[in-house]
Amino acid sequence: MFARRPASQPERIGFLAIPRFSLVGFAALIDSMRSANRMSGRELYSWHFVSADGAPVLSSSGVPVMPEASIADAPPFDAVVVVAGLDAHEYDNKAVFAWLRRLARNGIEIGASSLGPYILAKAGLLDGYRCTVHWENIAGFAEAFPELEVTGEIFEIDRDRFTCSGGIAGLDMMLHLIATQHGRALANAVSEQFIHDRIRDRHDRQRMALPARLGVRHPKLVAVIQKMEKSLEEPVSRAKLAREVGLSTRQLERLFRKYLGCTPTRHYLELRLEHARRLLLQTDMSVLDVALACGFVSASHFSKCFRELFRVTPRAVRTG
Repeated sequence: MFARRPASQPERIGFLAIPRFSLVGFAALIDSMRSANRMSGRELYSWHFVSADGAPVLSSSGVPVMPEASIADAPPFDAVVVVAGLDAHEYDNKAVFAWLRRLARNGIEIGASSLGPYILAKAGLLDGYRCTVHWENIAGFAEAFPELEVTGEIFEIDRDRFTCSGGIAGLDMMLHLIATQHGRALANAVSEQFIHDRIRDRHDRQRMALPARLGVRHPKLVAVIQKMEKSLEEPVSRAKLAREVGLSTRQLERLFRKYLGCTPTRHYLELRLEHARRLLLQTDMSVLDVALACGFVSASHFSKCFRELFRVTPRAVRTG
């Protein structure tokens, strides 16, 4: 697939759906191939949907998708893509892991979208490979699999493994495939069909630029918030943040109140608590370990702050 030009056409791509997979990420992958077939006037790709047991699979939006077969009865594939979404970090199906490992041993290229890398990692198929995952799950994924090389790219292609961060990133990854196998002109034609004005490189960032996210363009304020986001485990003092961007603490306070309606301390606290919430949902870390990973000196202080912001305890988030 990505590591080579197709030996024959159509190239057969299998999609293994994990319950609560993302429909938009799934559609981005499949529709790009459909459009490539249409725009080229040839059947370059065929796609086939399988599930672990052959039963329908519910997407994260509750829409069921009917597979063609179970993994036991799956036809031959040139490549297989695991599509997953919510709760993929909890998925544990030994038969699926064994099937994926068997495909890999037989030289089939293996990929994943959105939270699908959790499935590949649990199957041991990302050892020694670069990979990526949705930005919201990078910290939790890295915590669960500290030995893996996890990046924040929108997609990663490393030899016979490919991963993408989900959503529309699947379209960019498939456009890269189409350009590699069948030329840039066809990839551009497909991109235009989806009113996608630019094929993003894998190095494009997953998240919106900070000024766009905040609706704020003051350079010193943006610089301070960037420093906060990079120092969640070991919070930097307000005085040091101000000094590093050439402001006094009073000036920094005024900027935060003017543009964000809160103090620097409050904004920093909420960033750390949001990060903590993701870790609670995506990892098996203890509440104390989550607290320490987000810059709190005690579990009790962390729980108090967490409850004040989210109106629920850290333990309740995990169990409910």
